[in-house]
Amino acid sequence: MKTIKIGTRNSPLALWQANEVASKLQTAGKLTEIVPIVSSGDKNLTQPLYAMGITGVFTKDLDIALLNKEIDIAVHSLKDVPTQLPTGVQISAVLERDFPQDVLVRKSDAKNKDFKDLKIATSSLRRRAFWSHTFPNTDFADIRGNVQTRLRKLEEGVADATLFSLAGLKRMNLNISYEEVDFLLQAPSQGVVGIASLSENAELNEILNQINHAETQKCIHIEREFLKTLEGGCTAPIGAHAEFIGDKIRFLGRLCSLDGKDCINVDETIDWNPEQNFGAELAQQVLKRGGKDMMALIKYQINS
Repeated sequence: MKTIKIGTRNSPLALWQANEVASKLQTAGKLTEIVPIVSSGDKNLTQPLYAMGITGVFTKDLDIALLNKEIDIAVHSLKDVPTQLPTGVQISAVLERDFPQDVLVRKSDAKNKDFKDLKIATSSLRRRAFWSHTFPNTDFADIRGNVQTRLRKLEEGVADATLFSLAGLKRMNLNISYEEVDFLLQAPSQGVVGIASLSENAELNEILNQINHAETQKCIHIEREFLKTLEGGCTAPIGAHAEFIGDKIRFLGRLCSLDGKDCINVDETIDWNPEQNFGAELAQQVLKRGGKDMMALIKYQINS
């Protein structure tokens, strides 16, 4: 096969992910070329994500390049990828998940503050709501940009601390202090590198299957179906994490109101069955326990 053109955002983290995919394809004997593409999400660093009006803000430019056949595959942080993909595009492989959790990073002069007293910089509805559920009087500030940009903004005084995906810090090999925040259930598919391709490209998709991590793929399928069933294309404070424990899968899911006061949780251990849509079934449990009304209110609040 010809050289595989790998499309990616041009941030340091995105390029790390693209190089990781390239390395695995090269190990499988394939030639690769990395093609950086500036995304709409990277161009607009001032508006908070939830105010930009679309899901997939970091992925649509790569989708367009893929559909126009300017690239052969697109490499994503899978948590940024909408559950509803463009017609003809599929997630053909995922790499093994490494660090799924969120962590807290403080600026230098806020090291001794209690969690409850911290001003938190985040533009994530999920992180705001889940943090507020535990610390309801928290003051928040919006923050955007890559890891390095957010660290700089933090030291400039935008807030006392900010929240990162631990995977991002580890992949950038950043030697900075962080704290675990176990009460923040992560975003669905957090810590997973996803590879999108055209459904019609059977030869390429067979190659991608060779580098797919099957266990991670099963877990993120449950997480993404949970998200898809709950949100219906709307941004909302939703967390999900599935992991194999022996031959069973433990799933944690959460939906919270925007202010974090009300949360609906699910914690189930299941046997994997490819014929069963566990994610959708578990989301239906949440919807029946008040999640349907909560999602309607969230959509109203975001759009008003």
